Amino acid sequence: MRVAIGQDSHKLEDNSNKKLILGGVEFDEKYSTVANSDGDVVLHAITNAVSGITCENVLGKVADDMCSKGITNSEEYLKLALTYLDSQIVHLSISIECKTPKISPKINDMRKNIARILSINENQVGITATSGEGLTEFGKGNGISAFACITVE
Repeated sequence: MRVAIGQDSHKLEDNSNKKLILGGVEFDEKYSTVANSDGDVVLHAITNAVSGITCENVLGKVADDMCSKGITNSEEYLKLALTYLDSQIVHLSISIECKTPKISPKINDMRKNIARILSINENQVGITATSGEGLTEFGKGNGISAFACITVE
């Protein structure tokens, strides 16, 4: 059994031309994350957690190369990271910190989508969210941060 943690964060910007995507789910907001890709901090954190297990780093140069070829969907980065995984995912826990958007209404959609990508059951994906009482830049509304803890067997 192995456990790894992944993290990612992005600034927010007013941008009605780009959708805010978290966990592969679109949020109806007037702003988006600042990123070359779709900026999905949740899928990026999961990708980093998988990389923590496999020791094959996907985000960074590999994802940047994919972006330069027009592949900006973070699901593709996660799928690539999963090709290195030789273990079964037992559980995934995700914690999101932001002031906005409200995460609760989309948690079930995110869980379903993440479970689909990982080929696991929805009840193996836990998602929590906090504003952190506004103590950090994320809680103040300047960005979004996500942590993912993955357990594999």
